[in-house]
Amino acid sequence: MAQQAIKILLIEDEHDLSDNIKEMLAGFADVDQAFDGDEGEYQASEAPYDLILCDLMLPMQNGLDVIKNLRINEIKTPVLILTAKDSLDDKITGFNVGADDYLTKPFHREELIVRVQALLRRTGVYADDHTLHAGNVKINLENRSVEIKGELLKLIGKEFDILVYLIQNKNIIVTREQIFDRVWGIDSDTTINVVNIYINNLRRKLETVGEDDLIKTLRNIGFILEVGDE
Repeated sequence: MAQQAIKILLIEDEHDLSDNIKEMLAGFADVDQAFDGDEGEYQASEAPYDLILCDLMLPMQNGLDVIKNLRINEIKTPVLILTAKDSLDDKITGFNVGADDYLTKPFHREELIVRVQALLRRTGVYADDHTLHAGNVKINLENRSVEIKGELLKLIGKEFDILVYLIQNKNIIVTREQIFDRVWGIDSDTTINVVNIYINNLRRKLETVGEDDLIKTLRNIGFILEVGDE
């Protein structure tokens, strides 16, 4: 079963290959698919992802332009390039426009998984033991449990998902829109005000275990989960 906390965007125009890659990563991530460069850039800009896998030879807009435009627009999501181009110049060009890693087609399933997990581990959203840590908070993504100072805290549904997202972005401001898109999805019919309701519920539960000031509100900006150096 996929760990719902990890979201990956796959931009690949070969439908069969895209479906195969999605299946390869299903054990630890949810994968959204885009089949051309314009759609990929749009999805990457509109919804928060932990990682982007991007082919270079795409319809509408090539992968290098997609990555370049994302970086220009301050989208800092790590990007792993997937491509049949394997020359040194192609790799250098990819890194120069803002890619983080490069995998040449055809590739083995095991190599793809290792590269993906390495990038996710580098940004702190994946751990081999399926746990996340922030201050006194320890989260197990596999059984969806939360432990604070050794005490279990019962969170339901999207309360858990919000806390995971905030911890993955600890000490970084996230907007209500980013939380809504990540937890409910950009196509949800629910209104964005639901974020405030769930944040308030989450705060009340955190207060019961002495974490009164873990999640801070920045008026008209968003929220931040602040922890000291770990």
